[in-house]
Amino acid sequence: MKVITKIDQDKATYYQPQGEEVALFTHAWQQQLPVLLKGPTGCGKTRFVQHMADKLGKKLYTVACHDDLSAADLIGRHLIGSDGTYWQDGPLTRAVREGAICYLDEVVEARKDTTVVIHPLTDDRRILPIDRTGEIIKAASGFMLVVSYNPGYQNLLKGMKPSTRQRFVAMRFDYPDAATEVKIVAKESGCDICLATELVTIAGHLRQLKDHDLEESASTRLLIYTAQLIQHGLAVTEACRAALIEPLTDDEETVSALMRVVEAKFVTE
Repeated sequence: MKVITKIDQDKATYYQPQGEEVALFTHAWQQQLPVLLKGPTGCGKTRFVQHMADKLGKKLYTVACHDDLSAADLIGRHLIGSDGTYWQDGPLTRAVREGAICYLDEVVEARKDTTVVIHPLTDDRRILPIDRTGEIIKAASGFMLVVSYNPGYQNLLKGMKPSTRQRFVAMRFDYPDAATEVKIVAKESGCDICLATELVTIAGHLRQLKDHDLEESASTRLLIYTAQLIQHGLAVTEACRAALIEPLTDDEETVSALMRVVEAKFVTE
């Protein structure tokens, strides 16, 4: 994994700031504070962390959390090799040893034992106890723990406890304002500003349906996918159906209704 130095910052992952999030993250890193990112799916949380790791010249370990992710997956485990049993560090342990950034994406999706693991890293101790080896690792200088989750997609079984939330500096993310989102879609997909503007306008209409017909709203990520397909020759309505509408719902009637929103924008113009 490449470590991007300060000299390489002009090659950092593209990210369009929406406010003071870059400065806040930088201050948190300088003060060795853990950070919690809250926001809907596809609004740029992961891209932001990648950008900040590049900007700070830090190696980044990203873990996509899921139902089966255990504490051992983060810390490490004993494996059997040709020379016998040996210990292999997990991504969290490697980050702690190296002074890297560890990003746990959608942390509430992981098993509950992962919370116990990260707690000692989120206070002034900044340690990682490894029970299986008896080792207690003091986090190297520059280590930072970043976690994210989608508050709108939580339920009672997969919420973040207040006692855990209060261990982090929290940053709230949302979809960008229209002008910023147009710039992002155009930059990431390579499409022209006109197409990006039309897609962002459609997304605005779809997002008004949030909490009524859709569990999740149209994300910036989906707009970029749609623009990429159109940019490379796929018909506009087909691209919108495949990359923007179908990912939002499995209900055929809802898909048809949302496609009418798309057709009203593109077919009538």
